[in-house]
Amino acid sequence: MYTEKELAAVAKRENNNKRKYLVVNRYQAKHIPVSPSKSLEMFGALADQLKGKYDGENLLLVGFAETATAIGAALAVELNTCYMQTTRENIDGVEYLYFLEEHSHSTDQKIVKTDLDRIIDEIDRIIFVEDEVTTGNTILNIIKIIEKTYSKKLRFSIASLLNGMDQDAAKLYEDRDIPMHYLVKTSHDGYTRIADGFKGDGTYWGPDGQDRGLKVEETAVSGCVNARRLTDGTVYLSACEHLYRELETRLNIGTDQDILVLGTEEFMYPAIFTAKKLEEKGNRVKTHSTTRSPIAVSSEEEYPLHTRYELASLYDSQRRTFLYDIGTYDHVIILTDSVNEGSQGINTLVNAIYSCGSHKISLVRWC
Repeated sequence: MYTEKELAAVAKRENNNKRKYLVVNRYQAKHIPVSPSKSLEMFGALADQLKGKYDGENLLLVGFAETATAIGAALAVELNTCYMQTTRENIDGVEYLYFLEEHSHSTDQKIVKTDLDRIIDEIDRIIFVEDEVTTGNTILNIIKIIEKTYSKKLRFSIASLLNGMDQDAAKLYEDRDIPMHYLVKTSHDGYTRIADGFKGDGTYWGPDGQDRGLKVEETAVSGCVNARRLTDGTVYLSACEHLYRELETRLNIGTDQDILVLGTEEFMYPAIFTAKKLEEKGNRVKTHSTTRSPIAVSSEEEYPLHTRYELASLYDSQRRTFLYDIGTYDHVIILTDSVNEGSQGINTLVNAIYSCGSHKISLVRWC
């Protein structure tokens, strides 16, 4: 069993008066570098809570961007269900359902309505997958929109690593007969005070977009399954296995190395999966990903994040993204599904990695 202290670290949001703190999960492979085994074991523990609960029902799992996309994908793989994630990216030729994540630094969220239209008559229940549920308002927002859009009577559930809902919020879900599954119950009563107590005096690096001529081995692997669109666990797992086999061959990865596998923003699960495979091969592997979340960093030992690198997004060079506590490795593998050929995002990311002493860098585009 997991504990609140083990999973939940309180960090300070930057310039966000809606909610001054952010709960950073130590094993989630988002903000904090972690062994992929710890991430997938935690996701598997959440999947175990769902096994056998909805036998006879056709399920659709929906993972929330950006931090819960890997959790949702891992559960869909484990349970062999249909899956799609919400997104903040733009996809050509589709319609969306839009909703708000009101406490976030980036409030706009959407899900591909075109794909929901295809499957809505075949499913009985939608399970929304989150890293943490605090008020439950975001999920209620999208449930109300789905109910308004479709005439079919659907059932809903929530699966999250952490649940910080108070009694009033939980009662809303109980009254609507929406089951909640989670690993750890948290209390947010003291989180604002804890966040305010940190100095925020960590190390901050601005974006360095100069082309410094650093050597980066770049390769493209075909067969990408875009989890922003409707897929299922078996198909996604098979695609990730193909991705790993290709990059293992092309990058000539050996054993007994310190390796970082880095995902980008909403694109997390393939990086964690690949990292686990490299770990099984006999390497010391960490994984995390870039993020849109601007989090304060602090020098205190107990604070979860200490060094912040500001980047230009690989998806949109005008978007600020961030990477925390990079570390030094024998080999850094960047995995992305970005098709943006602009150099600004790559330069800022590679320069940040190189500045930490990691000089063997591979960029793998899944296309």
